[in-house]
Amino acid sequence: MSARVIDGRAVAAKVRERVTAEVAELREHGVSPGLATVLVGEDPASHVYVRMKRKACEEVGIASVHHELGGDAPEAELRALLEDLGADPAVSGILLQMPLPDHLDAFEMTALIPPEKDVDGLTPLSAGLLAHGRDSLVPCTPAGVMELLREAGAELEGARAVVLGRSQLVGKPVAALLLAANATVTHCHSRTRDLPAVCSEADVLIAAVGRPGTVTADMVREGAVVIDVGTNRTDDGLVGDVDFEPVAERASAITPVPGGVGPMTIAMLLSNTAKAARAQAAPSPA
Repeated sequence: MSARVIDGRAVAAKVRERVTAEVAELREHGVSPGLATVLVGEDPASHVYVRMKRKACEEVGIASVHHELGGDAPEAELRALLEDLGADPAVSGILLQMPLPDHLDAFEMTALIPPEKDVDGLTPLSAGLLAHGRDSLVPCTPAGVMELLREAGAELEGARAVVLGRSQLVGKPVAALLLAANATVTHCHSRTRDLPAVCSEADVLIAAVGRPGTVTADMVREGAVVIDVGTNRTDDGLVGDVDFEPVAERASAITPVPGGVGPMTIAMLLSNTAKAARAQAAPSPA
């Protein structure tokens, strides 16, 4: 079997087209979605990511407001900024770019973002709503994974899904989303016994461990759908967590790296921002 390669760029383009239409409709009703990005410090990669996110906002009609603080900014300064943005009606969503400098507690700072503006889906309340199966703003990369599974035509109800990795950003939320889709989910990590045997039972395999070549062909069931969330910079360039070529010979569908999950993250950020703007504009129940 030779797997269908799931084109994340094409799927992301569809999402952006959908968001463009949603934003235009919101504007017709007097609602102007706006995303505030907050960057602390001089991390080069973070600056690149924020520029990409702001450019994407402009392309779909979302207003972009950016704030930069120095790497030595005191906690009180960041706290005040996040509280001001939380109270600003022109701001639909707030994105606090990670990582933060060591003297700032990411959990505490993220928790300051109002859940209705938490377009990264990382506040404790957002995580709790997701765990309870309630409507919430979902972390962007896991939301993108679910879009890719839909594109692949994966039948999730009753399927055996295996998630490798238990990070707050990807592993845990994607497992919750799969469970909500009525998949039978096994969550694996560095202490999982006989990992190849567990993975080989999966109809859907999500790799999100950040280690090149973790998933090899002998770990993949014939006909499985494989989503590679890994992004690892090596001497050979950017690679995922999956040994792509051999695994593609066994899978029915697989995402490449680059060009798979990566483009979906910003696309789903735009989708979350539009969703947040719509919810904030909705009349409060009597």
